[in-house]
Amino acid sequence: MSTTRTAPVSARAWQRMLSGRRLDLLDPSPLDVEIADIAHGLARVARWNGQTSGAHIFSVAQHTLLVEAVMRAAAPRADDRVRLAALLHDAPEYVIGDMISPFKAVLGGDYKVVEKRLLAAIHIRFGLPPQLSPEVERQIKAADRGAAFLEATELAGFSESEARRLFGRDPGLPETTKRDYLTPWSAAKAEKRFLARFTGLLPN
Repeated sequence: MSTTRTAPVSARAWQRMLSGRRLDLLDPSPLDVEIADIAHGLARVARWNGQTSGAHIFSVAQHTLLVEAVMRAAAPRADDRVRLAALLHDAPEYVIGDMISPFKAVLGGDYKVVEKRLLAAIHIRFGLPPQLSPEVERQIKAADRGAAFLEATELAGFSESEARRLFGRDPGLPETTKRDYLTPWSAAKAEKRFLARFTGLLPN
């Protein structure tokens, strides 16, 4: 008795975006990157696995705006291209989501490879170098850690001593700025503000 065998179906490695683009995760093309897709996705991805206080999630879109604000306060003369890189530092998460650092450590290097390829494609799409200089990467990392300190203590239930041990020091933002950026926004508001800041940082 003969049996019929079907050919194996290749695993899908792309995602269809609302813009109509089809982004390949393994070989992403800058031509398939659209800022509207990034803003829409990041505004709907929760930081801290959703374990934050407030009526809305604290989105990755809002986090990236906070990171850029921390950098602006620390380096008021920073070039707009550096600030744009800060705003886009977590942009790959519009495709792969936000994973907390402990889980990234469990996954190992494969996650970072996909993340770096996506970020390089995003950078090229918006006129940034595929790989940032070590100095710019250090600036963005410092601002990212400062934002994480604020989020941890204001929204995620960490004590100040625990946050200092994990993320470093309080970046010292003005209280009015902190109240704005650390009050979780709706997805629609986060998307709109991310797009507005992106537009404001684009080269003329």
